[in-house]
Amino acid sequence: MTNLSDPILPGATLGILGSGQLGRMFAQAAARLGYRVHVFSPRPDSPTGQVADRQTVADYEDVAALTEFAQSVDVVTLEFENVSTTATETVAKFVLVRPSGHVLYITQNRLREKRFLEGAGIACAPFAAANSPDELAAAVQQVGLPAVLKTADSGYDGKGQTMIRSAAETTGAWATMGNQPAVLEGFVDYEREFSVLVARSPTGEIAAQGPIANDHVNHVLDVSMLPLAELDPYVEAAQKISRQIATALDLVGIACVEFFLTHEGKLIVNEIAPRPHNSGHLTIEASATSQFEQHVRAICGLPLGSTELVSAAAMVNLLGDLWQAGDPDWPAVLADRCVRLHLYGKTEARIGRKMGHLTVLAATARDAAEHALAARGKLSSAKE
Repeated sequence: MTNLSDPILPGATLGILGSGQLGRMFAQAAARLGYRVHVFSPRPDSPTGQVADRQTVADYEDVAALTEFAQSVDVVTLEFENVSTTATETVAKFVLVRPSGHVLYITQNRLREKRFLEGAGIACAPFAAANSPDELAAAVQQVGLPAVLKTADSGYDGKGQTMIRSAAETTGAWATMGNQPAVLEGFVDYEREFSVLVARSPTGEIAAQGPIANDHVNHVLDVSMLPLAELDPYVEAAQKISRQIATALDLVGIACVEFFLTHEGKLIVNEIAPRPHNSGHLTIEASATSQFEQHVRAICGLPLGSTELVSAAAMVNLLGDLWQAGDPDWPAVLADRCVRLHLYGKTEARIGRKMGHLTVLAATARDAAEHALAARGKLSSAKE
């Protein structure tokens, strides 16, 4: 196993558990720095597998396959936080896993994550465990209403959560969650959602970037903007909190800290994602160092890259909805020299599924967002 203090130099092979678009862009960044990438995933034709040097197609519970995979790489990272503990624990016997299983254990469960934030003295929404109908009723009394009931595990993009506005709705809410362990969070009436990317190396070097302003539609990220002038007063405080979280977690790699900014100007941490994040995709064009290159640098123990902005930017997601009337009009967008198109190589376009994104650089983030939204509109307007 690699010594904790030794850098993992270009030419080494980086392993990744998970094979979606985040792994794809990670592999592309790793290749530019001279690394090889070996991906492990149950999916044979995956976004990451299409660009990786090598792929192992096997179940996350396949100990033999995991062992062989671990022995073929110099470090392993995670594309998403819901990787099975069998996978991470098996791999960790043979090779460094960054971020560590400890980070994964905290962040893959909402209740553990809230307790971690509370213990670190970081503001988050009021919360209580709700592992049964009786606990939920007690949680409502403790947290108050309105509140959001969320599954403790495996939630993302608004999945696994429901709003409770009155005590009469608790029974239905519990059934909606599938009678599984959950956490009740007080509803935060926020002014703005934003995120901060924070990277930390094995030596404790930290680099933070953001706030990145985020707009959601149906709980799915729609538009990200960087920088937004109205968030300038919160840059120092948000980055300080993010650095505090990275240090308390003993993070090695990159994480996205998601914030709510309340109407009173208070910063509330919503969630932590210990990996590159959808809101950070615009850094590929907008920053001196993309979030994906920064993650490579961090897990390999290299000096972290500059977070300097090249330009204000905005990103818009391309969901499977755009494909429902046929293939999008790619020439209409590619004719626009200000637009950068990223497609993820997914073969099935489902409603709400992230298929790609567009990024635009401009004088201001709002100008970039307006341009990007107009460009996305061209993808389907030509077919109508």
